[in-house]
Amino acid sequence: MSALRPDISVAVLNQRGQEYLPGYLGIEILSLAPGQLNSRMPIRKLHIAPNEFLHAASVVALADTSCGYATIAHLPPGAQSFTTIELKSNHLGTVTEGAVACVANAQHLGRSTQVWDAVVSDEASGRTLALFRCTQMILWPK
Repeated sequence: MSALRPDISVAVLNQRGQEYLPGYLGIEILSLAPGQLNSRMPIRKLHIAPNEFLHAASVVALADTSCGYATIAHLPPGAQSFTTIELKSNHLGTVTEGAVACVANAQHLGRSTQVWDAVVSDEASGRTLALFRCTQMILWPK
């Protein structure tokens, strides 16, 4: 398992997203460990689709942010950044109140790509709401 970057912490990640989409959506990073990141998102009206169910894009935003922040924390030495090159989600359920939790786990931490899986669940019951996978391309200075 790749080591965590010493300059990246839960506080740094939460600060980083404040004025961007993760901050607007209320995404909170809870913990960071080698190969894993845990997060949550309290449900507000803005997360709900007009059909009164949790919007799939809200779920994807939580999972993609979690995997993206985990990628930042696991960038190889000398890497500049990353970009998402593929993502997939399977939506299995919904909630309309409370909060959703996300656990992102590394599946591959290479020099050119990383692959992360995430499970989004109802924070209260633990019921799985979505399965998510993404591939990140590691960006190197030119």
